[in-house]
Amino acid sequence: MRDLLLGGVIFSLICCAFARPWIGALTWTWISIMNPHSYSWVLSSMPVAAAVALSTLVGILVSKDRKVYFVSRETAMLMLFMLWVTITLPMGFMVEYSITPWKTVVKIDFMILVALVVLHSRQHIMGLAWVLAGSIGFYGFKGGLFTIATGGSYRVWGPDGTFIEGNNEIALALVIVIPLIRFLQMQVESRWVKHALTAVMILCAVASLGSQSRGALLALGAMGFVMWWRSESKAAVGVLMVVIGLVLIGFMPDSWMNRMETIGEYQEDGSAMGRINAWQMAWNLASHNFFGGSFGIYNLETFGRYAPDPTDVHAAHSIYFQVLGEHGFLGLFIFLVMWSFVWGTAGRMRKQGLKQPETRWVSDLGSMCQVSMAGYAVGGAFLSLAYFDLPYNILILVVAGSRWMDQKAWIREAAEQAVQAAGSKKKRRFWIFGKPAR
Repeated sequence: MRDLLLGGVIFSLICCAFARPWIGALTWTWISIMNPHSYSWVLSSMPVAAAVALSTLVGILVSKDRKVYFVSRETAMLMLFMLWVTITLPMGFMVEYSITPWKTVVKIDFMILVALVVLHSRQHIMGLAWVLAGSIGFYGFKGGLFTIATGGSYRVWGPDGTFIEGNNEIALALVIVIPLIRFLQMQVESRWVKHALTAVMILCAVASLGSQSRGALLALGAMGFVMWWRSESKAAVGVLMVVIGLVLIGFMPDSWMNRMETIGEYQEDGSAMGRINAWQMAWNLASHNFFGGSFGIYNLETFGRYAPDPTDVHAAHSIYFQVLGEHGFLGLFIFLVMWSFVWGTAGRMRKQGLKQPETRWVSDLGSMCQVSMAGYAVGGAFLSLAYFDLPYNILILVVAGSRWMDQKAWIREAAEQAVQAAGSKKKRRFWIFGKPAR
């Protein structure tokens, strides 16, 4: 029954993508971020994402929907990053092991660019925000209830076979999505929907704590600081944040407290020292190899050449050292410039969007995207999530939102709505009088 229901929904969306490619872009995001077909017996082994991507690309070619082809400074850096990781592939170590992750990275980034072609209206941007919030919020809702039911005695884990299957990774994803849920809450008018979104945000925070991820705790702190700094009533907001934090932390068991206390005692933590060993390996590798080592560097041979402890093989556990070790200092430079551009554009949206009532929602979007990026920048310093889809979807929100504001798209959309309303009125008159109006 589950297979039939989920398969029917996905098949319907694939069909819609041929005529409305923006639906395909949102469906791809849902499949890629949430991985819902993994809960099915049959669909889990089928190329669902490929089918959605193909239907979206065909829809771009054959549909009459409006497409927007443009290059912003953010997308230019994204394309440059895609080119650079392609150049470093044959120059790296263990090329045969690097091909599969390279395909994954290029596929994700390519679909980000595709989404920017078809997502251009306010409806599209809001739709993407809802898809992201729902895809990750689902795990936050479920994980938060699980944490409350078990008293935080067990860790929250993400969906198998995804970027966020680990407890640390799902925790950071939950942290990043909380500001997006807050953005949606600021746009809705229904009191009940606002309360429901508040509950989801709280459960996402509880689930992130329930993962027992130290990086997620630091990311929450970073986001909280940004929101406090921008608040008009810093005293009231500060007290509220402290109270909420104490309540949530007080709920967690002693094992959680013991794990968080190791943040300041990293010299005695084997996991933390393993990460530092991997960071030093990445630095030494990049210092000796201009192109880095590509994706296949996490093995005894590479660590034996560049790590202080050659036997302690770890993943990078940092978006910064991950890119540095895999693509060298130039790759890291491109990566950092891209995200600094996204941050700057989001800041411009936050300020300029306040100048007129039609763009207030753009200001809210820019502000909350910056908060999400603060969480990613801090939490990502301890996790290998340099290529995770969710931050790149925030790039879409920022680029599309700023373009909508700069082009004063609300004027065009109002005109289009007027034309559609006039067309609907003519159709109603046709059915009433039995002939079209002249």
